Amino acid sequence: LFAKGLNGASVARVFGTVRAVINLALSEFGLSIVNPFSNVYFDQSQGVKKRIPVKPEDIEKVQQECYKADDEKRWLIALIADTGIRLGEGAGLLRSDFVEQDGILCVNIRPHPWRSLKTASSERLVPLVGSSKWAAERILAQSTDSCFAFPNYNDGQRTNANSASAALNKWLKSKIGRGYTIHSFRHSMRDRLRAVECPSEVIDQIGGWLTHGVGNSYGNGYPLTVLISQMNKTCINTLNGNTACQSFPE
Repeated sequence: LFAKGLNGASVARVFGTVRAVINLALSEFGLSIVNPFSNVYFDQSQGVKKRIPVKPEDIEKVQQECYKADDEKRWLIALIADTGIRLGEGAGLLRSDFVEQDGILCVNIRPHPWRSLKTASSERLVPLVGSSKWAAERILAQSTDSCFAFPNYNDGQRTNANSASAALNKWLKSKIGRGYTIHSFRHSMRDRLRAVECPSEVIDQIGGWLTHGVGNSYGNGYPLTVLISQMNKTCINTLNGNTACQSFPE
């Protein structure tokens, strides 16, 4: 796996899958033997690079370039920039995944046959502000026969997130230099929410991160009004001279 160019984290995920499959087989067949993949040692840090969050001034620069280009690729970048959703989550969206609830335009991150979600906690409703709201409005304004928000990356069978990653990272590099990838916006969103003193449970709900603790499995989570109030505080960009964030009473 290392020879194929995978880093330690990717190798660990592969081993985790193999280990789970064999554990299931051992349980189903009632075999009292040790899983040979349970204690395999390898350097999980090999080749792993720390993701660098995109700086606020670079986020603003990227957003302005997206407004100028105003095309499918830039809509996807703009959507990710002010939500922190994963590239695969965004690329596999349907137009109908953009919904209005309680007067708030949101994106419904849910599994689809052509694109699964990383974890169960990844399924969520994220309010749209700033460049992400602009992107959603531009997508919905298009006259198209496709049900997909980003038809160039979907053939109905699978979402080609790798193709999206290659194209968008290349464009991003040309605008703000090396060191950043599309996934860096996800790291930035967590830092931006921290900077406005957003409670960690709210951050986890917005980003689809797992919040540990028995109590966190109770109830339906924070209402959208709380989420959008916190996300509005993170907005750093303006569109046509006006704040691009959605106005909503505190």
